[in-house]
Amino acid sequence: MEFLEKYNHKKNIRFSSFKFALIESQKRNLKNFVETGVARGKVKFLFFNKINWKDGMSTLIFSDYVKYMNGHLTSCDIEKRNIENAKKFIDKSNRDFVNFVLDDSLKFLSNYNKKIDFLYLDSLDGQFAGASNHQLKEISIAQKKLHEDSLVLLDDKGSKTNLSIDYMLKNNFKIINETKEQVLLSM
Repeated sequence: MEFLEKYNHKKNIRFSSFKFALIESQKRNLKNFVETGVARGKVKFLFFNKINWKDGMSTLIFSDYVKYMNGHLTSCDIEKRNIENAKKFIDKSNRDFVNFVLDDSLKFLSNYNKKIDFLYLDSLDGQFAGASNHQLKEISIAQKKLHEDSLVLLDDKGSKTNLSIDYMLKNNFKIINETKEQVLLSM
């Protein structure tokens, strides 16, 4: 998975976590990825968008992975502008492997009708009130769509993961990797 190295940028504080998660995903042959909250980049000079390495750029990394594995990424965001930005950032050759959904993540996960191999929960930034409860609702909805080899990656550790981690540990998930920013769990 040589493509990973292009994301090994000094400002990408989530790189080691993503790398671990994707290597583990490859070992498990995981191909159906679901992401709540797209990589939106940042606006520079009012109209020009650029990569925001501190954001981790999950949509870009996941789109490269699913292309490499001949899989599929469904990425949901409630903001149209965020989806438009994410579409600009992903490689054109990856577009056939990615589906963007403009919707509230709770509604999207409720209506999603496929098994999820890899779930990335990052739809509401941790500094917002209710972020922990929102992430807990997301995993509560998505849990029945997971299988014994599925992986769940939670972002913004500490600021919004406390309720969801407690819930998942009580429901037989195990932490298999943990960094300052993210927690990766498996059944």
